[in-house]
Amino acid sequence: MRAPAFWQHDGFAACLLAPLGAVTEAMTARRLARPQYDCGVPVICVGNAGVGGAGKTVLTRHILARYDARGAAPFALTRGHGGTLRGPVLVDPALHNAHAVGDEALLLAASAPTVVARNRAAGALLAVASGALAIVMDDGLQNPDLAKTISLLTIDGGTGFGNGRCLPAGPLREPVAFAAARCACAVLIGPDQTGARAALPATLPVLTAALQGSCSMPLKDVRVIGFAGIGRPAKFFSTLRELGAELVETVGFPDHHLYRPGDCARLAALAERHRAVLATTEKDAVKLPAKILERCAVVTVDLVFDDPATLERLLP
Repeated sequence: MRAPAFWQHDGFAACLLAPLGAVTEAMTARRLARPQYDCGVPVICVGNAGVGGAGKTVLTRHILARYDARGAAPFALTRGHGGTLRGPVLVDPALHNAHAVGDEALLLAASAPTVVARNRAAGALLAVASGALAIVMDDGLQNPDLAKTISLLTIDGGTGFGNGRCLPAGPLREPVAFAAARCACAVLIGPDQTGARAALPATLPVLTAALQGSCSMPLKDVRVIGFAGIGRPAKFFSTLRELGAELVETVGFPDHHLYRPGDCARLAALAERHRAVLATTEKDAVKLPAKILERCAVVTVDLVFDDPATLERLLP
């Protein structure tokens, strides 16, 4: 789904839906009061206060790389949003596709062994039985199944916390202060364009980071059609511009979009018409048929922290 425009503004629609937002807040608080399972290894939760793409998967991969450098045998744990398998299942990219386990699971599996599980405690059990010495959980700050050793509050600087209201009046699953109280730090990705930092408790450390893109082919001065099915496609299009691409057209799809033959035919026709290269994200690439993927430049992103040592000290 696409986020409603009014989620970024505290207007009439948001006020009208505010009573339902109060119900969401109460339900989240009740769910979080349930007992949590301790799986016996460090669990690092990369979460956020709301729905939509805040950069959690990019941050999860960054943390997995840090644990891998320590020799800590990290596993990723994810719900498998958009996939049909409830799990727990250890992702095998040779057997599983995005329809089965979701696009983010396939992306994480390229970095570390990855478990998909609706029940995160059951997923953690499988990860530990499979050799995990640390678990990095992509999303799940509001999930009560599994005890977290440390949680990080991920914030997209471009959208922040929207209008600050809970679903469906706004994008939040719970009030910012409640989410922040369970986190060791916030990670603000990109410039703070909405004043998100001001909504955080003054005592919460805020780490700042920027997205750094790289591509499978040089894009400087190349005519490019960018397309993406992520939480905020505009963020990806900005990355293409930073890589020097000449964007002749952009196509945004809903988050977790599964590409159909008609989508691929449309993209191929655009490339032919503009005599341009197609460029997309890693998350989209795992869902594309080989015939269209071979025509695409695939952009990868990582995070560059202003103070990388602080994050290293915080991680258990």
